[in-house]
Amino acid sequence: MAIATRASPLPATGAVEQVTAQQAQQLASIADGLDGQDYFQLLQLPQSAGAGEIKRSFYRDSRIYHPDRIFHLTDTKVKEDIGAIYRRITEAYYVLRDDAKRKKYLVDINGPERAAKLRYSEASEAELKAEAKKVVEEEFGTTPKGRQLYKTALQEIERQQWSAAERNLKSALMYESSNVKFKEKLAHVQLKLEDQRKLNGDSFKIK
Repeated sequence: MAIATRASPLPATGAVEQVTAQQAQQLASIADGLDGQDYFQLLQLPQSAGAGEIKRSFYRDSRIYHPDRIFHLTDTKVKEDIGAIYRRITEAYYVLRDDAKRKKYLVDINGPERAAKLRYSEASEAELKAEAKKVVEEEFGTTPKGRQLYKTALQEIERQQWSAAERNLKSALMYESSNVKFKEKLAHVQLKLEDQRKLNGDSFKIK
C-alpha cells in the first residue's frame, strides 16, 4: 500500500522567522488530524519499516517541528500546534524503535479495535513522557550550552565548514561528554575532514 506523504508547511532547516496565515492553517490541519493516524502514518512510513527507516524519519520530522525553532514567535496557537505535532512524533518513535512494542502495536492497529489502539496503551503516561524526554535529550542535548553548540555545529555542517563544525562539537562534548548523538555527529564530521585532507594532499602532514 502506498504511503501518503505529508508536505511540511515549515522549511526543513534554518530558523523559522515567521509563520504565514497559510502555514498556520496547514499546521492546524496536521495537529487536528493527529488522533486519527497511527504511528507509521505519523512518521510517513510503511508498516514494514525497519529500525533504520524509523530513526531517519523521526530525525527528519523532529528537526522540522522542534519547538526551539519557533520559541520566539508570538502566535500561541501556532506554537501549541507545533508542540502537539512534535510530541506525537516523539511518542511514535518511542514505540516503533522498540522491536517488542512495534510488534505488539502492529497487531493492535491491524485488528478489529484499530480505532481504539492508535496510541500505545501499555506504557503509562509517565513512562511515555520520560522516554520522550530521553529521546529529545539524545538528539539535541541536555544542557543549554550543549544544545547551542550542537545547533551551531549543524549550521556549519550545512555550509560544509567541517573544521568549525568539529570545534563546536568538541566544545559541546565538554558539556555533555556522554551524549551519543554528539559523538556520532563528530565522527561523521571528522571523516569529512579526513576526506578533505586527502583531496588536498596533506593527510600525512604533521598536525
